[in-house]
Amino acid sequence: MDKVREPARKLAGLVPYDPKYLPARAMMSANENPKDVDEDLRRQVESAVRRVPLNRYPDPLANELRDLIACANGLDREQVLVGNGGDELLFNTALAWGGPGRTFLNLPPTFSVYEANARLTNTDVLNIPRLREQDFAIDEAAVLDAVSGPDSQVDFTIIATPNNPTGLRARTEFLGELLASTDALVVADEAYFEFSRQTMRPYLDANKNLVILRTFSKAFSLAGVRVGYILGHPDVIRQYMKVRQPYSVDAVSQAIGRVIFQNRAAFEPGIEAIIEERERILKELSAMPGVHPYPSDANWVLFEVPEAEQVWQRLFDAGVLVRDFSTAAGLEGTLRVSVGTKEQDDLFLDELKKARGIS
Repeated sequence: MDKVREPARKLAGLVPYDPKYLPARAMMSANENPKDVDEDLRRQVESAVRRVPLNRYPDPLANELRDLIACANGLDREQVLVGNGGDELLFNTALAWGGPGRTFLNLPPTFSVYEANARLTNTDVLNIPRLREQDFAIDEAAVLDAVSGPDSQVDFTIIATPNNPTGLRARTEFLGELLASTDALVVADEAYFEFSRQTMRPYLDANKNLVILRTFSKAFSLAGVRVGYILGHPDVIRQYMKVRQPYSVDAVSQAIGRVIFQNRAAFEPGIEAIIEERERILKELSAMPGVHPYPSDANWVLFEVPEAEQVWQRLFDAGVLVRDFSTAAGLEGTLRVSVGTKEQDDLFLDELKKARGIS
């Protein structure tokens, strides 16, 4: 039959996530680590992958990797769950804690997938906008007011710390107060915590409603492999297990993840270099007339610039791909540049000056 029924009503108005990943000489749009896994680690990865029986299903829970992560964080296996990147675990959060008659507290502008997942699961969304005039800080008083008291309808919230795409991490003291004020699930999305040097791990033991989400994609150069994980109370982890897809993390990814996690210290010099370059970019952008960078605790810098769409095109024409947020709600007039190698950062800064008519 040359027709098909309409999809579910919840898809109406939803826009597919599109990172606008285009080929360029300097890929500086997706917050990836600019350096690939080095050759020594690649050889170890190749050796581990060769030992994977491809005809057998993987360990459904990636228990060897769970054990490594648990040990590194002073936890038991039952407090860790590995997922197909952080994205799967974010969707599972909405599946387990959202749904009809339930409410997600969102703090835009932030990672758009949070709200999309809520709407896909028919979850009500309560938006409390960040304060742009305060470098996109969280409206802490409004958040605490929304979750406090017996009449609060908030069932879960996800707080990126540092926040993507704006850059600031959430104040640890605020997150501690939030956890103490509600029994709602609070997910601290720490996808970029290696660049902020701050984590909510010390709060985990005393707060059953805290989940910490992390990823191998950023600091550990594995965006192409798709491995993420959460830390939480065993009772909470068991709820996530009820909604996860079976065999969601394939055997090859598990093998790669084990090698990389066991050698994570090897990435520390690269992380330090990214932090140093971030500070240099912030300083250079601050000195450019008409350009306003926002503070960042991550591996990118969000900045305002006049005629941002035209500037994005000028940069792309010169081989530099940055992320265009110039028409996104709450982010009007902004672009986001991921920290690259020194050479890539030099190219970006030089081409931005040309686009701005600065000699």
